[in-house]
Amino acid sequence: QVRLVESGGGLVQAGGSLRLSCATSGRTFSSYAMGWFRLAPGKEREFVATISRSGRSTYYADSVKGRFTVSRDNAKNTVYLQMNSLKPEDTAVYYCAAGALSYQDPSGYDYWGQGTQVTVSS
Repeated sequence: QVRLVESGGGLVQAGGSLRLSCATSGRTFSSYAMGWFRLAPGKEREFVATISRSGRSTYYADSVKGRFTVSRDNAKNTVYLQMNSLKPEDTAVYYCAAGALSYQDPSGYDYWGQGTQVTVSS
């Protein structure tokens, strides 16, 4: 069992930055690929970014490419999502997830955090 806890969300003006963290329990963090997803009101859950187990491979949704950066620290059992140049359309609850491979499909992940709210004002 893996427990994921997101933090770092909040209210920020358009153009600002936030860094989300996802801390995990257990000693097997490095055996999981990690993903970030978001859910906005009235919309379906959306893939944001994923990072491989080693951290050498990353992949982003087109909507965040060039603005968001996913990284991980396997020694700290934590994955991060640095979000720059935030836009009002980035407003959503952001979730981290752990799975065997770096999928864009949320069904590929086995464990999910509780989410953290990000609100970007215009």
